[in-house]
Amino acid sequence: MTQHPSALPPEVTVFERGWLSSNNILFTGLHSGAALVDTGYCTHSAQTLALVQSALGGRPLERILNTHLHSDHCGGNAALQQAWPQVHTAIPPGQAAHVRHWDPYALSYTPTGQECPQFRCDALLQPGTEELLGDRPWQVHAAPGHDPHSIVLFEPQDRILISADALWENGFGVVFPELDGADAFEEVARTLDLIEHLAPRTVIPGHGPVFHDAPRALGVARRRLDGFASNPGKHALYAAKVLLKYKLLEWQRISLPDLRAWTDATPYFGTMHQRHFGDRGQAEWLEGLMDELVRSGAARREGDVLVNI
Repeated sequence: MTQHPSALPPEVTVFERGWLSSNNILFTGLHSGAALVDTGYCTHSAQTLALVQSALGGRPLERILNTHLHSDHCGGNAALQQAWPQVHTAIPPGQAAHVRHWDPYALSYTPTGQECPQFRCDALLQPGTEELLGDRPWQVHAAPGHDPHSIVLFEPQDRILISADALWENGFGVVFPELDGADAFEEVARTLDLIEHLAPRTVIPGHGPVFHDAPRALGVARRRLDGFASNPGKHALYAAKVLLKYKLLEWQRISLPDLRAWTDATPYFGTMHQRHFGDRGQAEWLEGLMDELVRSGAARREGDVLVNI
């Protein structure tokens, strides 16, 4: 789905992709060239490439920028770099060494049980600097919490924010550092304070439609954060369901033995189970997660198979 709301300048096109792939934001400019912010998940890379090629109409893609390096935001990088070998790719600082000396564990792909084809980086998106996108300067701001290295992009003239997973219309992304035992809820709070200070009129989130009521979204996010901070086990349960549902979006259907084998091989599941749900066996806990997905309408059981809805 392509969006071009009237609140966005004509040089900005949003490809709203759903939840397996992040939204992609395409910029075209007379002087700055064509740039794409975030590239979706690898299984959608052919669709990402087709969307960008169609929108550019034969012009080259000159730049890729990633708000952070979770697999749903940079999984299309490799395919786009193959299609346009000269494309210049910029990533947030903090994980450049893991990209240059490709380390799928440090980049979170192995711990989450997700895939991301190897790509290269050419530059860093340093907080406190600006990037020329669509011939306008966009500010680069650090936005830790969901991911410690994430950035957001802000255009001050029309007050447009590319918020990635720091703020959605109804929440924010899983706080992954918390799953590793770090105290990161305070970082989420500071990032929400930053967004409030920027006072965006239009927000392009990492997932979901473009929205215009940032104060309402911030209120929803802060209430959710308060609930997680007061009960970290609630956040761990939410994270486990998100990771399971995300993988189900990729598979569409999976046999229960294969699902158990995947969770056994995915480090985050073992860590979350041990840290927060050790009073139950891992098999019993997984059954409970599947039951919750079914109850919420996110999946259904067909005998020994779990099916995405």
